[in-house]
Amino acid sequence: MSKLYEFTAVKPDGSSYPLSEYEGKAMLIVNTATKCGLRDQFDGLEKLYQKYQDEDFVVLGFPSDQFGQELGDGAEAEQSCRTTYGVSFPMHEMVKVNGREADPLFKYLTENSKGFLGSSIKWNFTKFLVDKEGNLVARFGPKDKPEAFESEIQNILKK
Repeated sequence: MSKLYEFTAVKPDGSSYPLSEYEGKAMLIVNTATKCGLRDQFDGLEKLYQKYQDEDFVVLGFPSDQFGQELGDGAEAEQSCRTTYGVSFPMHEMVKVNGREADPLFKYLTENSKGFLGSSIKWNFTKFLVDKEGNLVARFGPKDKPEAFESEIQNILKK
C-alpha cells in the first residue's frame, strides 16, 4: 500500500478520515486560499472535478493561511469556497504547508517532489497529482492553471 494512504485528513467539522478512502482514485491535492490573487483557479479545479469524478478522480482542497490569504478557519474557508466559487470537491481544515508545524501530508508531498525553488511550497495553489496507486507523479506550481495539465490527468485515468 502507498505511504500516502497512511495519512489522515481533517474535515472542517473536525472529523478525520484516512486518505486510504481514496485508494484506487487519482487525486489532485491543492493548498488553497480564498483571498489569494490566484483564487480564480477554484473554477478550473471544480471543472476538472466535475468532468472526471465519475472516472475515479478527486480534487482535495486544503486551506492554508501560511501566506496570510485565508479566512479564520477551515469552516469559513469551506463556506466561502462553496458559496463564492461553487466548489463541490472535498475541502478540509486549515493546515500549515511548510515548516516544523507543517501538516504531515504536506511534509510528505514536499519531501517527495521539487518545486521551482526547492521542495518547500512557495505560494497558494501548489498542486500535487497522485495516480490511482497513491504515487505522487507530478507537482504543479501556483501559476499553473488546472486546465494546463488536464492531459496528464487523462493519462493517469486511462491506466
